[in-house]
Amino acid sequence: MLIDLSHTFADGMPGFTIRTPEGREETFSASIKPFLTHETSAPFYQGKASFELTEITFQTSIGTYLDAPAHRFQGMRDISGLRLEDVVLDGVVVHVPNAQAGRPVGLDNYTLPDDIEGKAVLFRFDWDQHWGTDTYETYPFIGPDIIDRLIRGGAKLVGMDTFNADDRTDPIRPVHTELLSRDILIVENLTNLAALPEGPFRFFAVPIKAQGAAAMTVRAFADAP
Repeated sequence: MLIDLSHTFADGMPGFTIRTPEGREETFSASIKPFLTHETSAPFYQGKASFELTEITFQTSIGTYLDAPAHRFQGMRDISGLRLEDVVLDGVVVHVPNAQAGRPVGLDNYTLPDDIEGKAVLFRFDWDQHWGTDTYETYPFIGPDIIDRLIRGGAKLVGMDTFNADDRTDPIRPVHTELLSRDILIVENLTNLAALPEGPFRFFAVPIKAQGAAAMTVRAFADAP
């Protein structure tokens, strides 16, 4: 059974806003429009056929997306340097009920599974229900003891159904810093994690092989028995 874990990539879709040191706000989003329409292409084929070519522009950290180590560290692997076995992994879902906006999740309110070595660990906060609303902008995030446990446990990828693994108010960005420095990938803006089984499943988060890209939108999904 295939389970879709990706938000729909759409024109004007929800992104996020950053404030520059000068106080200017920059908003991340996507633009999808015809580059060549059926009407304008028909004369090329003497009216016997027509095609649409689509143009998409977007920042790569939008939608359901994957961070490569180069996202945090210059000179480390970018998206094109990732192997398929890095983004197709056995998965485990960690349900964190009653997660609170703006608060870290730690081992005091959840115990991670023992066997996470070599796996994708997906945190289900159920925050995807707020997608596209102001509530989505303030979210639960991973605390320092969880970071340590993920590293010591040998996780290969960490995902969540929020738009940032870190507290957006923390300039140190400890989750990205500690995980990506160890080549542990991060997938953000997952959705539909409630559909995942408690038992084993295979997780896929495959981006296009984009050289020079530090992050990239993916079609994330799971294959479960």
